[in-house]
Amino acid sequence: MANVVVVGSQWGDEGKGKIVDWLSERADVVVRFQGGHNAGHTLVVDGKVYKLSLLPSGVVREGKLSIIGNGVVFDPHAFVAETDKLRGLGVEVTPDRLKIAENTALILSLHRELDGFREDAAARSGTGIGTTRRGIGPAYEDKVGRRAIRVMDLADMETLPIKVDRLLDHHNPLRRGLGHPEVTREAIMGELTSVAAQVLPYMDRVWKVLDDARRAGDRILFEGAQGTLLDIDHGTYPFVTSSNTVAGQAAAGSGVGPGTLSYVLGITKAYTTRVGEGPFPTEQKNEIGEFLGTRGHEFGVVTGRKRRCGWFDAVLVRQAVAVNGIKGIALTKLDVLDGLDEIKVCTAYRLDGEIIDYLPASQGAQARVEPIYESLEGWKGTTGGARSWNDLPAQAVKYVRHIEELIGAPVALLSTSPEREDTILVTDPFQD
Repeated sequence: MANVVVVGSQWGDEGKGKIVDWLSERADVVVRFQGGHNAGHTLVVDGKVYKLSLLPSGVVREGKLSIIGNGVVFDPHAFVAETDKLRGLGVEVTPDRLKIAENTALILSLHRELDGFREDAAARSGTGIGTTRRGIGPAYEDKVGRRAIRVMDLADMETLPIKVDRLLDHHNPLRRGLGHPEVTREAIMGELTSVAAQVLPYMDRVWKVLDDARRAGDRILFEGAQGTLLDIDHGTYPFVTSSNTVAGQAAAGSGVGPGTLSYVLGITKAYTTRVGEGPFPTEQKNEIGEFLGTRGHEFGVVTGRKRRCGWFDAVLVRQAVAVNGIKGIALTKLDVLDGLDEIKVCTAYRLDGEIIDYLPASQGAQARVEPIYESLEGWKGTTGGARSWNDLPAQAVKYVRHIEELIGAPVALLSTSPEREDTILVTDPFQD
């Protein structure tokens, strides 16, 4: 059976939630493999809206096993709050429906606080990154520094205090240097023991669960968060997230071999948006940007922050196709472009007088690139709610076909509204 990896091909917010939910109906297992609860997914199922931050999209569907992999950083208090919220919406998240990898690193209150301290200081100096202040980066730092508290540690109260002391040996000098009070062992132990009983029933050897599922022929859907341009290595560094967001991370972040990953689907918005600071070559700080943001309801699911908007950037998506090994894209929000007389697409950049077809790696060069556009005729008809190619205006079809040519990947799915049924299937990513 084919297994599918879903990744964002831009700066995130491409509409992964709906696509993952659409695909999860055919999947047996849905896996989150990186990121934290800073990644928001909005699902619309039978008219009911679910906003998820940490949990895999599969949790809202009966009969699906959802997994939080070891590549995620896990805030146990956010987990409890999110499961409680879903329970209020009639979704029971039980240990037989959700597994959390035992070796997943935890986000603690001191991570959130450190994130905020640093961002405040950076903002005062004009060097802010624009993080969500949820402790994601500091938690990954502790994981790489080999001092993280992990889910399995909640089951070993004898050695947990020793690990907490080791963590505080690092954090308290940082806090003193930033002018903030130290944290006590008792405070962190109280924070952990207060949620241990609610988290531990979900703990499992996820690598073994996934290996058993693979051997049984189950279809596995790997769900990424954020987008390729926010990858810690391949994104617009330093204005990125703190983990690898590309498809290759699906293997390392869940405990499966690379050969398990059969099809990489890149979620791609029909225009471009990003949240936070950093370069954005096609950003439109004008009426077009306002139009796209208003029509597209471009506000962050988790933070509520207004997204920056601009024309489709084929350079970035073409690079994402190469880095991820994307076999097909799911094109979303085409309907936002309905009614425009002219639509522009960035096909290359000009950097210091030279034309280039890639995003340079250096921060300075990224800030200097200028987009080179070509103009396409818009369409007056509507694409919203279309469920077949015949329902689309001719110019809209032409726009989609041109994007395929520019990025070097075909459209596998075309999403025409937030409703999951409003999806045109071209190629089934789960086909054997």
